[in-house]
Amino acid sequence: VHLTSLFFSPSSSPVGGEQISSIGRGLCVLLGISLEDTQRELEHMVRKILNLRVFEDESGKHWSKSVMDKQYEVLCVSQFTLQCILKGNKPDYHMAMPTEQAECFYNNFLEQLRKAYKPELIKDGKFGAYMQVHIQNDGPVTIELESPAATVDPKQLTKLEKQQQRKEKSRTKVPSESSRERNAPRNKDDPSASSGAEGDVSSEREP
Repeated sequence: VHLTSLFFSPSSSPVGGEQISSIGRGLCVLLGISLEDTQRELEHMVRKILNLRVFEDESGKHWSKSVMDKQYEVLCVSQFTLQCILKGNKPDYHMAMPTEQAECFYNNFLEQLRKAYKPELIKDGKFGAYMQVHIQNDGPVTIELESPAATVDPKQLTKLEKQQQRKEKSRTKVPSESSRERNAPRNKDDPSASSGAEGDVSSEREP
């Protein structure tokens, strides 16, 4: 899950020439939902968005107050293109969550934001619609947030990622028994150890 936070006043999300949502000063959240995202990632991002200290306090000190501290609004827009992976110059979106599943996730995300904050201060666009988002970015400030790394399904790894994993494994490979034996120092008391050059014999003679 990614977040782009922008300071703006005002902001709106028109669809087909009709304004469907707008807020004053606050955060514009562009949410990219990936195949790997679960309820754990959702809850993490809700906490981060609402508690991220990106606003100034009453004395003008920057990076001191959150959107909840200031009682500002939050405008959320679903943005699958944040899950873009470039293949050469062509964008690929196979890591984005499928539409039907993503819409359920997005609605749950909005519900959790409203429960944790004030419902009337959480606004959103229209899921899956082609929208024009007009933003007045104060600063400008854009912050990207990512949820904690999750376990990746090997089937979802790209060829390059699989190659990188194989390289990492080869770097940490445990030596085999035979290689450990070859590299182990010889004990001078070991009767199988050579005492010197080939053909050398003991100086001791039997009487």
